[in-house]
Amino acid sequence: MKTRSAKIVTSLKDDTGLTTAEYAIGTVAVAGLGGIFAKLLGSEVVRDALWSILTNAFSRFFG
Repeated sequence: MKTRSAKIVTSLKDDTGLTTAEYAIGTVAVAGLGGIFAKLLGSEVVRDALWSILTNAFSRFFG
């Protein structure tokens, strides 16, 4: 028979369902970042800056 304090310690160590909560938080975070990136890439300024960076990188790499 477990004492009351042993039951409390056992229940505190039980992490059943913890991975589900972690996946939920991760999914919400990724969806939020995806929304931010979609908004940024839809901007002409950001799109032009990325195109300029890629063009410079490829021209230096390939000549």
